[in-house]
Amino acid sequence: MKKSLLTIIALTFSFLVSAQTAKEVLDKCAAVVSSKDGIQANFTMTSAQYGNASGSISVKGQMFCATTAAASLWFDGKTLWTYMSKNDEVSVTTPGESRLQSLNPYNFINLYKQGYKYALTKGNKTFVVHLTAKEAKRNVQEMFITVDKINYNPIEVKLLQKQKWTTFTISGLKTVKLADSTFRFNSKDFPTAEVIDLR
Repeated sequence: MKKSLLTIIALTFSFLVSAQTAKEVLDKCAAVVSSKDGIQANFTMTSAQYGNASGSISVKGQMFCATTAAASLWFDGKTLWTYMSKNDEVSVTTPGESRLQSLNPYNFINLYKQGYKYALTKGNKTFVVHLTAKEAKRNVQEMFITVDKINYNPIEVKLLQKQKWTTFTISGLKTVKLADSTFRFNSKDFPTAEVIDLR
């Protein structure tokens, strides 16, 4: 009985240490992504739900803008502008958590601190943090975040929404100074575009 109790205590302590270490990895990764000046990177998205795309992304706090061959997006922390080059149209929306996560691979920095359990796997050059939602109502039920061991840059973000996986592969991350206006649609740059306000 005493031996079993010691085993349970040891396993519980081991889990807590692992969880704490996993959160520390994400905290350091979030600090890189949350540069007060901003960051830029290239990405490739593979998604059973949203299709495949590749392009570039800029992030500053909760704001982001992304460009692919088919579309450009700007999010200023509240409003999302989506420009579709095929139709020369801009839709204006107020997106929820699920929509933001599907568009911005770095949105995990706004999610992981509450409502998730952590597990950490250590590779030769990377950490992989597995997050599992504590409640079924969360839009993102699971995430795998792969982080570089040396500089704590995120390399891959894989997330589960509506039983379908979306994977972002990230490269070329660098810190840059970005003005807040970078994250708002500028109609002067798209003078012929039709603006459709869906808010």
